[in-house]
Amino acid sequence: MSTVTARRSSDLLRQIVVLSAVTFMLIAAMVGVGLFGGTAVQDLQGGALDSDASYLAPASSAFSIWSVIYIGLIAYAIWQALPGQRTNDRQRALGWLVAVTAVLNGVWLVVAQYATLPLTVVAIVALLVALAITFRRAVSTRSRGDGAIDAILLDGVTGLHLGWVTVATVANTAALLTQSGPESWASAADVLGVVVLIVVGAIGLGIAFASTWRVTPSLAIGWGVFWLGIGRLGGEPSSTVIGVTAMVVAALVVVVPIIVAGLRLIRPSTD
Repeated sequence: MSTVTARRSSDLLRQIVVLSAVTFMLIAAMVGVGLFGGTAVQDLQGGALDSDASYLAPASSAFSIWSVIYIGLIAYAIWQALPGQRTNDRQRALGWLVAVTAVLNGVWLVVAQYATLPLTVVAIVALLVALAITFRRAVSTRSRGDGAIDAILLDGVTGLHLGWVTVATVANTAALLTQSGPESWASAADVLGVVVLIVVGAIGLGIAFASTWRVTPSLAIGWGVFWLGIGRLGGEPSSTVIGVTAMVVAALVVVVPIIVAGLRLIRPSTD
């Protein structure tokens, strides 16, 4: 087999694997919402993953962002399978990585459904690492000529996925610590919650800076932290200080990258 033929076979395999990975993720998601006899995520692990399970759990409305992420991944899977994308250099650089993130997304739901809470933390950290690598690769391979669809379905969707999973990792870890830690930890919940939120804000701004101020990770982080604040201000467990801190962090994480990105767009026209 010639090198060219082998490369084309690898390209076709990549397209099939991406479609298969996203399909697996969607099936796992349907199980995760209680279809096919599965238990809904909020009822798994003794309710540890519900929106009122810890001080760092976002309100239930926050999870609607999954619909946007899933629609984006479905659109990407279909788009990358088109013949015109088969030999695209960015698809070669990112397709396999996107497939890994889709599989790990589904794996988390399977682990949450059938394994233990500590293993869900391991699974979501693995997903977070894979998304960070994928987003970094997306930023480093991006060029002006790649087009709007490419920007939305690769950089945009991956950025949203990364941002939301950053918040979800915090919530998942907090759920584990809440369930397994001593009751005395509750007395320090406000202080710890504020510290964690400040760290999340720093991570969000760090991702924006490292990606030359891409805004999609910041939008997802801001969305999750905003609803975390709503949960603490209007739900249980209640914490005014965590709720207010979350609102401030959410605003900073979203507004700062938008302003900087806007200035970067304006500056070339004024030179």
